[in-house]
Amino acid sequence: MRFFLVPTILVWVTGFTAAAARAGESGMSVPMYDKGFSTYYVAGHIAGLGAAEFMVDTGSAYVILSQKTIKALKARGAARYLRDLSGVMADGSRATVPVFLVRSIHVGDDCEIRDVEAVVLPNTSRQILGLSALRKAAPFTLALEPPRLDLSRCGV
Repeated sequence: MRFFLVPTILVWVTGFTAAAARAGESGMSVPMYDKGFSTYYVAGHIAGLGAAEFMVDTGSAYVILSQKTIKALKARGAARYLRDLSGVMADGSRATVPVFLVRSIHVGDDCEIRDVEAVVLPNTSRQILGLSALRKAAPFTLALEPPRLDLSRCGV
């Protein structure tokens, strides 16, 4: 099985459907902002650490945290090691990386996502909001005009 750990942005632009409308109405809408190159970010915070900025990446199977972030979370008891994960990187090389369970991540001001699996990649400084968190708040939609992330289930 091949999977990719290197972050790549993938944005789905979908038509406005009744299901998407219901998800947006019953959940949380979080503003996104573009930092160039069509990469979208959301503000939030990580329990035990504080404010954080996450790049939204639906092409990433996991939340990705920096080594500095995970070290601080472990020191505060807000993250624990789960296992190592081996896989193929986007450049074709193989890598083994640690997976941690993070107590909670807040997306925006009020959407808490608990017990999120996060991968720590060497030499990365940005935090990535990947599917290991987004799946817990699903269904979710991305809108580009205006840029926002609609999450259906917060507090999970």
